[in-house]
Amino acid sequence: MGFVKEIGLRPGALAGQHGDMPDLLWDNVRNFFDPELIGALPDVCVEGTTVEDWQAMFDLVRSSGWTWDYLEGGVAGPLPSAAEVLARPVDAETVDLRVWPVPGVLAIFRPMSVEEIDFDVDLRELQGQEGVDVLCEFLAAVGRRLGKQVVMTAEGDYGNPVLGFDPAADRVLLMADPQLS
Repeated sequence: MGFVKEIGLRPGALAGQHGDMPDLLWDNVRNFFDPELIGALPDVCVEGTTVEDWQAMFDLVRSSGWTWDYLEGGVAGPLPSAAEVLARPVDAETVDLRVWPVPGVLAIFRPMSVEEIDFDVDLRELQGQEGVDVLCEFLAAVGRRLGKQVVMTAEGDYGNPVLGFDPAADRVLLMADPQLS
């Protein structure tokens, strides 16, 4: 039960699972987790967001028990409000919000636009069924908090999602055929 508790899952559920079935099975999605096929850092995005959505994301990071670092121009500091971060001048230092939903798995958020929450994950950290489950649970946590779809595309291939959290289904679903990748 330690692993389940560590990443804030429902008691009795494993990461990325809906009921007692995983959202996605490694054997079915391994192509979407192959850094050679879709890039090591696929793009993950929530579109149609507001400052309030960004604040909900920051609140989720603060309250989840996940490890995180807020960096502005490479210097660590406290996580300000979303309104403060998003109101920064265009030429201000870059901002990274680094989040580790579990040890060894990093998601990097870059608050650049009010209208979109985007982040990268490193597929080299998400191999095997455990990696798929961790990613599914993380996407689901973000999507549930925001009540919005969270999609992953191949690196630089915006507009062609391969998988994502669907709030209507309350789970992560395939959005493309993994055999065609």
